[in-house]
Amino acid sequence: MHSFARRLRKKILKRYVATTFFPRWRPQLLRWCGFTVGDDVYIADGLVVVEELSDENNLTIGDRVSIAPRVTLVTSSHPNNSRIRSEHTVRKGAIVIDADAWLGTGAVILPGVHIGRGAVVGAVSVVTRDVPPLTIVVGQPASPVRVLPEPDGWR
Repeated sequence: MHSFARRLRKKILKRYVATTFFPRWRPQLLRWCGFTVGDDVYIADGLVVVEELSDENNLTIGDRVSIAPRVTLVTSSHPNNSRIRSEHTVRKGAIVIDADAWLGTGAVILPGVHIGRGAVVGAVSVVTRDVPPLTIVVGQPASPVRVLPEPDGWR
């Protein structure tokens, strides 16, 4: 598909992800954007994916991930045309959310972060670094507060 047409399609589909009435449609819409999305993923209203539309392979969401309302996933960040751009380079990196993770309402995940299997990100937390499996993180910036026991049948 032509580069402009692909970017336009991605932009439109991401808007539908954030606003569509049917939550079950959201994972498929993200797949059509070119993201990797597992099975049984729940995505609530208001998901925002901040990226360069030309980027590829920059978001992976594992099976059974739960994403609460108003979560923001940032795979690229920079000051655009601001005069401070020379002092602040573009920050880019893929986001990987492993199976069974839960992102709380209003969480912000920054570029290059890997959320481990079964990890929990508390509401309104800003995740700036990787989260180990089965770890609960909260705050701004997010930091670990508890490690969860391994669930039965986990392996």
